[in-house]
Amino acid sequence: MRVWIVVALCLAGHAMAAPTEEQPIMEEEPMVEEELFVEEAVHEEETTVGMNPVQIETGEFDEAIQIEEDFPAENPCLNHHCKKGKVCEIDEENNSPMCVCQDPSSCLAAAGEFDHVCGTDNKTYDSSCHFFATKCALEGTKKGHKLHLDYLGACKFLETCVDAELSEFPLRMRDWLKNVLVTLFERDEDNNLLTEKQKVRVQKIYENVKRLQSGEHSLDLLAHDFEKNYNMYIFPVHWQFGELDQHPADGFLTHTELAPLRAPLIPMEHCTTRFFDECDADSDKYIALEEWAACFGIKEEDIDKDMVL
Repeated sequence: MRVWIVVALCLAGHAMAAPTEEQPIMEEEPMVEEELFVEEAVHEEETTVGMNPVQIETGEFDEAIQIEEDFPAENPCLNHHCKKGKVCEIDEENNSPMCVCQDPSSCLAAAGEFDHVCGTDNKTYDSSCHFFATKCALEGTKKGHKLHLDYLGACKFLETCVDAELSEFPLRMRDWLKNVLVTLFERDEDNNLLTEKQKVRVQKIYENVKRLQSGEHSLDLLAHDFEKNYNMYIFPVHWQFGELDQHPADGFLTHTELAPLRAPLIPMEHCTTRFFDECDADSDKYIALEEWAACFGIKEEDIDKDMVL
């Protein structure tokens, strides 16, 4: 579901010797100090020609001019991370990076309908970039605090989730989480999609001959399999909690942390929002592991924080 460059140019040059005319022999005169200095300087320059690999030929002069490569100072923004909706700029006073709200007009235009996103204000945004840039501009306001990315795609009418439908949601969700883990295990030869400890747990599920294979199943069959093979569903529920609890990893899920799971699910499962809202049993805007596990029917004695790590 969710689931962080130097080329050296060498220009070789050589000194061109200018032709000289034969001069009449004249009696040598003692060199004054200034002439000696000039001669030494010229001699030194001639001996260095061709020794430095970074040289160019001027065409008009016999000397080779040394070019010193100018390395620009490293951009402080290169390794500075800003959250969605913000971009890094350099504070000119102290040359330090700072995050500022991105101008929505700087976002790339949507390439297709699937780039659109729907906000909780029931407004369609061209892309997630446009949405988060807009939310950033509202930072500190009541409207900005309530604005979240609701789901992927343009806003549309969603039917009301009734109680009977709500009870069906965790049946499909549990089965889906289990199949996601099995798929990751099958593809995880060199991709490090799972940790070694996770692989051991998933392998037991993968090799279990009683495992319900992925596919379209009736709700009755999903309910029966959960009751019969309950142990296969414990780890997938813990794993998904750990995948979402990242910003920060504090043992609680916020609305923002749930977004990567909610956003793609809502268009397919219209009970998604109500399900996660009701998972927050104490209505404190945070979903603890105990609340999350209870939503998926995991028994209290089987909740283990070590499975999340």
